[in-house]
Amino acid sequence: MGKRERRERAEEALRRLRTTLNQALGAAAGTREAAESAKRRLEFERRVHGVGFVAAARDQDIAELRADPELAEVWARLAAERADSYAEWRAAGLDPVRALVANETPGPSGRPWSEWLGRVGTDPGVSSPRLWRVGTARVEEADPGDEFPLAVPLLDHANLRLNSVPESRPAVESIVETLLLRLLSTFTPGLLRVHLWDIGHLINPLPNLQAFSDNGLMAVHDATRLDSLLAALALHIRKVHAKLRREGVATLREGSRLAGHRLEPWRVAVLFGNGERLDDELWRELNRVARTGPEAGVHLILVDMPVSASGPMETITFTGAETATASVTGVGIEVRPDPPLPAARVSRAAGMVGTEAKAMRGRERSFTDLLPARLGTGSSRDELRTVIGFDEGDPIDLVLGDATPHALVAGPSGSGKTNFLYALLGGLAARYPPSELELYLLDFKEGVSFAGLTPGRKDESWLPQARLVGVNVNTDREFGLALLRFLARELARRAEAAKRQEVTKLAELREAEPDVPWPRIVAVIDEFQALFNARDQITQQAASLLEDVARRGRSQGIHLVLASQDIAGIEAFWGKPAVYDQCTLRIAMPKAKRVLTDNNFAPLDLPRWHAVVNHESGVPHGNEIAHVPDASSRGTFDVLQRELYERLRPTVQPRLFDGGRRPELAGAAAYRAGQGPLLGQVIAVADSAATFRVAPVPGRNLAVLGTAQEDALSVMDSAALSLGRLVRPGEVEFSLWCPVQTLEPHVKTVADALTRIGHRVDTEFTAEKVQLTEGPRFVFFYAVDAAGLDSAGVDRLRALLKHGPAQHVHTFGWWRGVSRLKETLGFGGADDVGAWVALDVQGAELNTLSAGQLVDWSPRPHRAIHFDRSTHSRPDVLIPFDTASALEDR
Repeated sequence: MGKRERRERAEEALRRLRTTLNQALGAAAGTREAAESAKRRLEFERRVHGVGFVAAARDQDIAELRADPELAEVWARLAAERADSYAEWRAAGLDPVRALVANETPGPSGRPWSEWLGRVGTDPGVSSPRLWRVGTARVEEADPGDEFPLAVPLLDHANLRLNSVPESRPAVESIVETLLLRLLSTFTPGLLRVHLWDIGHLINPLPNLQAFSDNGLMAVHDATRLDSLLAALALHIRKVHAKLRREGVATLREGSRLAGHRLEPWRVAVLFGNGERLDDELWRELNRVARTGPEAGVHLILVDMPVSASGPMETITFTGAETATASVTGVGIEVRPDPPLPAARVSRAAGMVGTEAKAMRGRERSFTDLLPARLGTGSSRDELRTVIGFDEGDPIDLVLGDATPHALVAGPSGSGKTNFLYALLGGLAARYPPSELELYLLDFKEGVSFAGLTPGRKDESWLPQARLVGVNVNTDREFGLALLRFLARELARRAEAAKRQEVTKLAELREAEPDVPWPRIVAVIDEFQALFNARDQITQQAASLLEDVARRGRSQGIHLVLASQDIAGIEAFWGKPAVYDQCTLRIAMPKAKRVLTDNNFAPLDLPRWHAVVNHESGVPHGNEIAHVPDASSRGTFDVLQRELYERLRPTVQPRLFDGGRRPELAGAAAYRAGQGPLLGQVIAVADSAATFRVAPVPGRNLAVLGTAQEDALSVMDSAALSLGRLVRPGEVEFSLWCPVQTLEPHVKTVADALTRIGHRVDTEFTAEKVQLTEGPRFVFFYAVDAAGLDSAGVDRLRALLKHGPAQHVHTFGWWRGVSRLKETLGFGGADDVGAWVALDVQGAELNTLSAGQLVDWSPRPHRAIHFDRSTHSRPDVLIPFDTASALEDR
């Protein structure tokens, strides 16, 4: 191939390349031009959608763009689509919209004002209408007949923002006024509270609603103190959210629905601004309230108040004096507010609703207001709940459950603490039957606060849920210790059942064992600090048991209510932080100290018959101020108790322990059951008596020690009379020896009582009779140390004590001192008296008789300490019986 030919071929290839490149460049230019055209069309369509078709038709810039043929084509398409969609919506969608609004705006929330204005609301507030009417709406430039009602979500759903223009301010205020009237005319007065703030006014900016302010339904706040209002709303929101956490629900709406009543009133704050953004701190607080408020029943109606869009918020933006757009309908829909209501009618209506609210709040609440409509129908599976008082007519609940397992109640003398406890007990007893609730009540102060809950001479009824009532136990700290031991044993029993069923909480245990009664237990200990007022074993044991029950009781349905006049001075209590921390429910009566946190001063200004109820361990945001009605006067609690008694007909009678009087031997359960020999009543939860085991083994003799003659005789008489009922007549001989002449008539009375039963009784005493003879025989030797026995007589007495039990001869002797007993027994004879009952004898004197036990005992009237080395690990305190009725029993 020649040089010329090669050149021609190269030039041909170059021409083809240029042609291909030109074609490619032309195609690329066309593609780019098409893309740019599509982009312009899409941007134009988006712009029209953004401002709305009708507004776009009036927009001069858009009108100029429509001159472009391509964009004119887009405009024509959008117009056609709008016409088609509007026709379709008008035919099929307008009536459903009207029906939807009508269904979601019942009563005053959506009906014409002529149907409800001036009437007091009756809705109990369990739920709220979903929508609230504010005006009408229509597609712009549509026929007037195509209007539909416009309603916005508010209570339990969202906040509302109104953005005005200068000429629209009257319309904005009319919307707010009508909306507040609709709200306050829907619900029972008191279920909704309004806060009003206006940056430009020092007085009420809604003068037609002044009656709401006068009657406490609406609070008008200082224009300079928006910070205080927002802080109060934020505090309330925290309190409500804490309450909801305890209830295990997320919103106040859900909690109210489950409870069947409104748990907290709605709070609506109307804030009139000037369009300028608040300073940073207030702006952040306003946004926090807007964001977290609706779930807690706190809502904002904001007028010209810039706020972020993070919270649930509906917006109405005015474009003219009577026209606006709304976020709920979107662009292209023209909104017109409803006409203002007649001012005179508004003022009269506000006055009627306000007067009714004032009357309801002002009506003196009574004990019956604390009670449910139906008695004894509640379940304690998850918690115990009762109304404890009222805050401006609104019920305040008290809850004992997993979240608030135990309560501290504090208040000085005369502050109403006892009345509060009666209100608590009455409310619980009215709601929960005995199968769901058991009450153990203990009062350490001198008095009989709870005695009326047990059968009396004038009223034989008792509170069906009561299982134990202890009164006048200010000197019997052992009884408080006994109650804690009982609770610890019950706790262990329930824990074992829970472990067996592989569950952890009472609610789960009740599901696993539906046929087993597992009621919740409430133990009320008034003046509980008495348990810790001495540095002794009782204080140590009580503090340890109280800590255990407080820590573990929450999961097993055992609740403590600890009440005191002054908690500040309890050293042992403050040394147990677990107890204090577990008592998350705090009740402070007027002037109470230290039951709440140090920065909570609410009790200082409380009037009488009021209490601070705080489920949040005493922090300020947990405060609820409750007016507690009279629950302890005649005609209140006593009437409820008789009604419950007659309705439930309980068969389990509560045990009454009255430390102010001696128990009667004839009425003791052990005596009636024929047990013996009995020595006295044991200080215990159960009605039990101390017994002495008689058996043919060494040491089965009893010594009564001390100079307290009445109590010594009681122990001796109780043992003799109960033995007389235990053994069959003729089987045993009774020897009643009394060397003291002044005691002979009393001993004869005991002998006569035994003789009436049919026993052989020997009452003649001589020194020669003090010797071992054949049994069976019971020897009751009164005032042994006064017998004047010589050395031979003492030896015979020692032989009687040493060898008598093996021969079925048992001696019950009374020595008027420990040293005198030791003189009788001699060296090595202590084992011959296996049990003793000490009266006015100091504990230090008894250490040598208690098998190495350190006896912590200080004598007090009509109390004794009992130790039996064959059965006791530690001495027991007992109360000598009153034997008069048993001695007279024929």
